[in-house]
Amino acid sequence: MEHFTLLLAIVVVTALVFDFTNGFHDTANAMATTISTGAMKPKAAVAMSAVLNLVGAFLSVEVAKTISGGIINENGIETSVIFAALVGAILWNLLTWLLGLPSSSSHALFGGLIGAAVMSAGFSAVNGGTIVTKVLIPAVAAPLVAGIAAMLATRLTYRISGTTQNRSTSKGYRAGQIASAGLVSLAHGTNDAQKTMGVITLALVTGGVLAPGANPPMWVIVSAGVAIALGTYLGGWRIIRTMGKGLTDLQPQQGFTAQTSAATVILASSNLGFSLSTTQSCSGAVMGAGLGRKGGVVRWSTATRMFVAWGLTLPAAGVVAAVAELLTKQGTWGVVATAALLIAGSGAIWLASRREPVDHTHVTGEQTPAGATTGTGPAAEPEPAGVITAAIAAVSPPPAGPTSAVDGHAPELAAAGSSSHTPAPAATV
Repeated sequence: MEHFTLLLAIVVVTALVFDFTNGFHDTANAMATTISTGAMKPKAAVAMSAVLNLVGAFLSVEVAKTISGGIINENGIETSVIFAALVGAILWNLLTWLLGLPSSSSHALFGGLIGAAVMSAGFSAVNGGTIVTKVLIPAVAAPLVAGIAAMLATRLTYRISGTTQNRSTSKGYRAGQIASAGLVSLAHGTNDAQKTMGVITLALVTGGVLAPGANPPMWVIVSAGVAIALGTYLGGWRIIRTMGKGLTDLQPQQGFTAQTSAATVILASSNLGFSLSTTQSCSGAVMGAGLGRKGGVVRWSTATRMFVAWGLTLPAAGVVAAVAELLTKQGTWGVVATAALLIAGSGAIWLASRREPVDHTHVTGEQTPAGATTGTGPAAEPEPAGVITAAIAAVSPPPAGPTSAVDGHAPELAAAGSSSHTPAPAATV
């Protein structure tokens, strides 16, 4: 009994670790477009998102009930199965975070649960009907619906405000972006925080602490909400960079329509108990907003990598979880070995991320006042110029002064100019 109690405690802690990774993995869903358009500063954006994620965790338990009593059959499932599922989900979350890919934390969890349950009790342990209706169908429908809605809303927005000067409307749209970003954060809390509540509740049911079909206890709701809020505040800067700049260049109008469309889809699904991927919904909305503006672009090379990650998430997390369950079935030493592999794998991924760190100071690829790009690694590499970037470069006047820096080589240019004794041409706009 002591070993069982210890295992249950390990499962609860591991579930909260997954919730934490879910938070920083999915921060980009709410705040990438808000940060990329300049509507909010990076740290202020993630702080607001963290608070609203915590609030959203208390608004509903419908998704939690889907997880705890719908995906797999509770009867005959041991607590070790939940532990193995979480190992698969956490490692996949960390790997895709390292690569800067906005994959689905939800599907990582579902894949882990399915893989571990099948390894433990066979395919009969999985509720195929629930997986199809409440996981797979929403996985396909959500990004399409959010993308189409964002594209139509963007076109309508530009049609309505087409005769108005952009400078006079951008401020209002940035304010709207802040409100819509808050709505996405609230929706994320109602959907993703509940997934961890459902997993912990399922573990408590398998351990005999709760009766089958029970709602999550209050301490589970509070701990899950706090864990996802802390992860959100940490900020998944790599994925924020991909969502905000890697997929398309967004203006405030597009950011507002993308976030509003995604929030509507997520809140509606939470109310219906559909455990969809907030990442896929928000990514679809961002691409739809990119296509909705005349002359807008979507970087399909980045989008293709993202689609591949979406397709691999369920099976990859499932395979890792199945291997973890095979180990945990061996007894105490198997549980210890699985925990050691989780810690070692997480540490290796974190060390790899330190080679090319990305943080809030250069998540948008901006430059410091001295002219040098902050940070190292991918953030220092220029992205292909998009429509907005090219337009701004075409109309922006050069900096004032005879020794203006161009690409950080002002001294060299000044020296070259003095040696040739040729006066510099007057700057034109």
